Formats: sequence, C-alpha cells, structure tokens
Amino acid sequence: MILAPVRRRHVLAGVGGLGVAGLAGCATTSPAAPAPARPGFQPRVLAPLRMDMSRLTHMTVCLRPFRAAGPRLDVETVGDKRVVHNYGHGGSGWSLAWGSARIAAANALEGGHRDIAVIGCGALGLTAALTLQRAGARVSIYAAERTPQTRSARATGVWSPDSRIADAARAPAALGDVWERMTRDSWAMHQTYVGLPGRPLFWNDNYILRDAPRAPVTQPGTQPAPDPGRPAIDFANYSSRVRDLGSRSRPLEPHEHPFPVAQARLGLTMTFNVAALAARLTDDFLREGGRIQQMTFHTPADLARLSEPVVVNCTGYGARALWGDDTLTPVRGQISWLAPQPEVDYSLYYSGVSVVPRPDGIVVQALGGSDMYGYGIEEEVADRAEAEQAINTVARLFA
Repeated sequence: MILAPVRRRHVLAGVGGLGVAGLAGCATTSPAAPAPARPGFQPRVLAPLRMDMSRLTHMTVCLRPFRAAGPRLDVETVGDKRVVHNYGHGGSGWSLAWGSARIAAANALEGGHRDIAVIGCGALGLTAALTLQRAGARVSIYAAERTPQTRSARATGVWSPDSRIADAARAPAALGDVWERMTRDSWAMHQTYVGLPGRPLFWNDNYILRDAPRAPVTQPGTQPAPDPGRPAIDFANYSSRVRDLGSRSRPLEPHEHPFPVAQARLGLTMTFNVAALAARLTDDFLREGGRIQQMTFHTPADLARLSEPVVVNCTGYGARALWGDDTLTPVRGQISWLAPQPEVDYSLYYSGVSVVPRPDGIVVQALGGSDMYGYGIEEEVADRAEAEQAINTVARLFA
C-alpha cells in the first residue's frame, strides 16, 4: 500500500516503510537498554543533507491553479470547435494527470472525430495527448512552451492527488466520485513508470519530524501576504476514499532515527522525477506519431486557426487569462534547488519545510502551517529570503 492521499504537507510526511539513520552529531539520546528491534526492522544509515546556501543552484516559482469547484472537465462549443476542458487541478496536476486524461479523452472522442488538438504541453497536456493517441486519435499538441518551460516543470514532484483540489464548501457533490476515479486510474498508470530507465518515478523513505511543543509556523521570506480579508478555504480532503491504495506512516522510537526532534514518523513517498518523466512522455508521444507545434493563444477565438474540430484545453493556470476564468486562484509555491546529492535517498518534512531529493537537485520548499500558504499570491519572482529561511530551518537537523 501507499500513503492514502491527503493534503500536500501531510503527503510529504509520507507513509509506510522502516528506517534507522546514523548522522554524526544528530543522534538522539538512546535509552540505557534499547528497545528490541521490531520484526523485520533493518537498521540503515542516512547520508546527511548538505543544507547550505552555498549549494543553491537556482530558485523556481510555480502558481498552482486552484478552482473552488474542483477541476474543470466540461465541454463547450466555441465557433465550430468542440472544446474539452481539462485544467484547474490545484497542486495535483502530475498526480491526477492520467485519470484526468482518461475523462478528457472520452469527452473528446464522444462526437466521433479522430483529429484532435491539445493545447498545453504540461503534465495534463502530455498525458491527454498520449491517452487520445493510444485510443486511435490523430493528435497534435499546440503550445507556446515545451514542457521544461511550463509551470508543470516547477512542481515539487510528489504524489499528492488531493492537494488543494477544491473548496469543500463549494465543490459539487459528485466531485468525490470523480476524484476517486481519477486517483485510482492515475495511481495504476503511474506504477508502470516505476523502475524504467532514467527513474521517471521512484519511491523514497520519508520522515516527518516535529519538535515539542509544536511551534506555530509563520510564512517565511518576504513574499506578499494573501489578502487578509479573504476567508480561509476548507480544502476538500477525499483521502478516506482510497485508503486501500496505501500503507500508513508509523511512529519511530528515539533509537530508530538520528534526528534531534521529539517526534518522528516514517513512511514512503512516490516521487516524480519530473524532467525525466516529461522527456519520456514527450518521446513516447512523438515516436507514436504525434506532433508538437509552437503556437500562442490569446483568446478562445484563436482556436479558429486550428484545423482540428476538437480541442482539449490543458492550459492550467494560463486558462485564467485565455478563457477569462476568474474562478482560478493562484497558489504560489517556491522551490529552492540545491545541488544534487545522489547518496541521499530519503525525503523529510520539518517545521513547515519539505525536502525531496531528485536526480536534478535537492528540492527545498516552504509549505507553511496550512494549505493557505501562498494562496492568492500571483507573484512569480523568486524570494531569496524565503529560500534562506527554509534551508536554514532544515540545516538545524544536521548541525
């Protein structure tokens, strides 16, 4: 089993799995008579994370496309085009991509046409295009940017299928069923990429660490604060629907980990190696007969330039401007990239900061004390103060 999907800060805490570490200078005080090892427990040594600003390579900012009513998956007619929408997945774009693509593909093929255009080359665009192609359609992707330049490339890269997926108070009653179907379909498809060359998907032990007493987490850095007059969102949490998909994290005894904290849990996290996964999806699409053409769309009227009668709109947060969709709210997330450490094979969450090791770098991200962190902030300029505070926070674990 894996982690039953929960809100992102909890997903990063991980699930299931066992582990013991041995970091110099970080070991907690062991009891005089260590508790007996649990059945099947295998001690291991964790390579220390090198949390230092001198290892900062770059910073990226992503705007997650949150819609209070959940992802837009409906169909409309624009001129002579049948437009199938597939956007607004909050922080769950990569996680839900295959299940969402299955719904979009069914809607696109419903009228019998087999020449289909996909707008957008991010996670949702690539998976929708491949799903359509494998259903027998002739597919072209039209996008202003290739995947490495899209917001999808700036994602944290962890399995988080209900991260800011909807406002519980405004989501339609059927969304839970739709979400569950997308989650299960995506989960099954993602497993086919685990173990492939280039490690497009892989699993990590994941530690959630907590001091006692639990200190309040403030929004680090100097990024603009969200509108104080805006009420907090009760983000929908459908994790109970898919508990069978995942094992739970378990608490660790002090002698089972090296971290100087009062509480620790250990689990598993499925991680998307975004660069490698996007390259694999792109190569598959092109090798199987698809084509990608650079094109910029400013208004829905621009769809008239396309020869295809059916268009699948996978523009993510870009749909706010292109489609005039004011129901889309940005949720800002910044990643500080430290130089890769191939020897590190675990992730962690501590004091509002997550650290995820990927082949392209160590992903450090401030998550704040709630899913409201970054809500309503459209600023995409990187904040070095936020990066420094996040890195220094985790550095305390390895001092």
